[in-house]
Amino acid sequence: MNLILFGPPAAGKGTQAKRLVETRGMVQLSTGDMLRAAIASGSELGLKVKDVLARGDLVTDEIVIALIEDRLPEAEAAGGAIFDGFPRTVAQAEALDAMLAKRGAQIDAVVRLKVDDAALTERIAKRFAEQGRPDDNPATFVDRLAVYNKQTAPLLPYYEAQGKLTEIDGMGSIEEVTAGLDAALNGAAA
Repeated sequence: MNLILFGPPAAGKGTQAKRLVETRGMVQLSTGDMLRAAIASGSELGLKVKDVLARGDLVTDEIVIALIEDRLPEAEAAGGAIFDGFPRTVAQAEALDAMLAKRGAQIDAVVRLKVDDAALTERIAKRFAEQGRPDDNPATFVDRLAVYNKQTAPLLPYYEAQGKLTEIDGMGSIEEVTAGLDAALNGAAA
């Protein structure tokens, strides 16, 4: 099963992805983690990524897709992938569909964790005050949330038209979100 997990920063995607890795054996394909690993590896692709980021540019779709394609055999062997942070545009979604189709696979489910932006911003401010995580800076977070909402909006109708989109309440407890995610995945597998 291949799953795309949508949700803004701090919506709980990481928590749910870790649970799916543990309970279903899926492989989490987080573009942020893959970019950091590529840089750390010192590979040709990693050096290219490091150079792009050092210039302050965005990593191209071509590079991100190459990173994902490189990890697909691992995900296939494990029985599925959780795409986290990808796709971010319709062009990336189309490229992912084409890449998977060449491998005889597809996206089976797209789950969006719906959250209340104001409540999420409050949650982040509290976490920033308690833990001081730099990526939780409330002012920066508001910008990240706006970018996420703008980028993700066109993807929702794309996957809804394919009949793959399920939305669950991401503001519930971890257990409630887990139950909603399990129901969505069990429905997609049926």
